[in-house]
Amino acid sequence: MTKGILGRKIGMTQVFAENGDLIPVTVIEATPNVVLQKKTVETDGYEAIQLGFEDKREKLSNKPAKGHVAKASTAPKRFIREFSGLDTANYEVGQEVKVESFTEGDVIDVTGTTKGKGFQGVIKRHGQSRGPMAHGSRYHRRPGSMGPVAPNRVFKQKKLPGQMGGHTVTIQNLEIVRVDAERNLLLVKGNVPGSRKSLVVVKAAIKSK
Repeated sequence: MTKGILGRKIGMTQVFAENGDLIPVTVIEATPNVVLQKKTVETDGYEAIQLGFEDKREKLSNKPAKGHVAKASTAPKRFIREFSGLDTANYEVGQEVKVESFTEGDVIDVTGTTKGKGFQGVIKRHGQSRGPMAHGSRYHRRPGSMGPVAPNRVFKQKKLPGQMGGHTVTIQNLEIVRVDAERNLLLVKGNVPGSRKSLVVVKAAIKSK
């Protein structure tokens, strides 16, 4: 990975390409990130860059967090993540990382938290079919058989009701359609994980051809 940035998913819209094609895009707002820390092999055992995104009020931070961002001469940050695989020599503590580091046509991976849907049954969660809705069937939206009697247990990976959504998901090999440097926006082809206003991590694709 050669570059990365933190941002916030604004929503989806559509743009027209030069040949007239209609392209659905996700708008990601990535205001300038601040380099909060450089990690090196000598001090930490590995190389990485720590970025902070979006200021928050000081009363929402404790003293260690305030002292950490003070080294970069910036305000406390709401979203902090590390990026490995970058050339740390190109970064300095306190430096800003902007959307200009990406260009149209770049292939990226976007990581976000999917929408939480609460506790759901097997029909909504796993796409299973319901039973007959006649009164005599007595089987409508149940999870189904638990398996053979002999082991006296439920096998692993059995699809059952449970919490749905709220997972960290990465969608790979998305294309940047447009970079709006004035408004700090990235327009990414297709959809990215998360609801509107959710926080996302944008990285250069690791499996792009």
